[in-house]
Amino acid sequence: MPDGLGAALAAPGLGWLGLVIFVAGIVRGFTGFGTGLIFVPIAGLFLPPADCVLIMALTGLGSTITLLPEAWGRADRAEVFSLAIAASLAIPAGLWLLTSLNPETVRWAVALVAGLTLLGLVSGWRYRGRVTGPGLAGVGFAAGLIGGMTGLTGPVVIFFYLAGTAAAAKVRANTVLFLAVLDLVVASGLFVAGQMRGETLWLSALLAGPYLIGTLVGKRLFDPARERAYRALAYGLIALAVLSGLPIWEG
Repeated sequence: MPDGLGAALAAPGLGWLGLVIFVAGIVRGFTGFGTGLIFVPIAGLFLPPADCVLIMALTGLGSTITLLPEAWGRADRAEVFSLAIAASLAIPAGLWLLTSLNPETVRWAVALVAGLTLLGLVSGWRYRGRVTGPGLAGVGFAAGLIGGMTGLTGPVVIFFYLAGTAAAAKVRANTVLFLAVLDLVVASGLFVAGQMRGETLWLSALLAGPYLIGTLVGKRLFDPARERAYRALAYGLIALAVLSGLPIWEG
């Protein structure tokens, strides 16, 4: 057995990580988002922040294959790629913060970003206008900076879309496409930074299975007519993950 695989099988909390990423996959399948908001806070109880970010990026690339064909046809591709380009420019700075800050500081940042995102979504605030040009660049840049530092590539853009008036199917397609691009950029950045350890690559491969299955289940469940139910379930799971992943629970 390869050393990396043996170390991955012995990783602390492997069973919990598999269960959490399966549930996160279901949410991703029927909403188009939520994996990082659910997985990263809890994974941070067991793994270093850089490993959480890499696992999110690599497993995200695998599951996106099942969602991307449908999303490609429904998404506003020009808008999504404008966001993604700006986000890609900010990711290196985010990755630098990830490797420079104390791990506990990063975990608090994860909890803060996820918690504020959830509060913003639950508040029901809606923006009625259309953001273009510099506004899109600002949203994308913030998403890339936070995503590189915490692994939460989606919250800023998710809030941007869910706070608007677009239909559930359009929001889902846009977020799927955006996250696909960002996962690729984050994974490439971590490779260049030398953060791809064999153990983490094997762990990503082990978790990709339950994540893919969960995504397929969630995709099967998706029904635009049940938008409110999807949002309520996703919000509840995110809240549970954020609370469970707070550093204060460690003795």
